[in-house]
Amino acid sequence: MRADQLASCARLAAALPDVSFVLDHLGKPRLAAASTGADADLPSWKRGLADLAAHPNVTAKLSGLVTEARWYTWQPDDLRPAVDHALDVFGPERLMFGSDWPVCLLASDYGEWMTTLGDLLAGLSPDESAAVWAGTARRVYQLEKGHA
Repeated sequence: MRADQLASCARLAAALPDVSFVLDHLGKPRLAAASTGADADLPSWKRGLADLAAHPNVTAKLSGLVTEARWYTWQPDDLRPAVDHALDVFGPERLMFGSDWPVCLLASDYGEWMTTLGDLLAGLSPDESAAVWAGTARRVYQLEKGHA
């Protein structure tokens, strides 16, 4: 999904409240444009994400962000607005880690992405952190605890 499609997704989630939806890549916020000051799309993305998060049957993956930033020059703070907003509107109990591997290799390696996300989530409690890293995925995908 892209930012301009989030409103349609919110309508779908509202129409099908018994269906679980997982938004991949946080709806592809245009972080490269935002890092240059051309963030006209970021407020629209924030509104769309908040509208989608208003539906309890929707969760989201923290993934695909490094390829939405400037591939060769991104810094963790370039991703912070997206991660912080997602935490605000979904809460950690409705967010899950995603690697976006192998696509992330265009802008990062797997270890760098995990370290970066860990740094961006550093303010979470242990329970909140556990939800993002594994608990939400286990619950949403109905995985047994020992097999995730």
